[in-house]
Amino acid sequence: MKTDRRTQLREVAFLLLFRLDFYPHQDMAGQIKDFFEGEEEFTDAEKEAVGNKVLLITELSDEIDEALNKVSVGWKVKRMSRVDLTILRLAYYEIKYDANVPVSSAINEAVELAKSYGEENSPSFVNGILAKVVKDE
Repeated sequence: MKTDRRTQLREVAFLLLFRLDFYPHQDMAGQIKDFFEGEEEFTDAEKEAVGNKVLLITELSDEIDEALNKVSVGWKVKRMSRVDLTILRLAYYEIKYDANVPVSSAINEAVELAKSYGEENSPSFVNGILAKVVKDE
């Protein structure tokens, strides 16, 4: 099955954002540059778009985490798995800040990332948190 290009780019953004908890925020530009070093699968425009998205999410991560804490009863971000938190940060950004991504697509893609990278309960956990985010709009 051929993967949609936007899905591939979202997965790259997820992989880059996952580094957020392991490197200082100010190092993200360097992490993005290193990630794409020698990468020829994506165009320069795609690399730039993903890089900009990741940097914006990095800048907004405290605000996003605060919003996630408000809707995730019993599961504050400090207790969430790093994979689930990264997926939620990406999806929250797309839902609240990216007018080019339909809400349903952001949620569906987040659940798919959770199926691929998360634990057994990750898809339902991610879906439940994002449903609360949308409901609280």
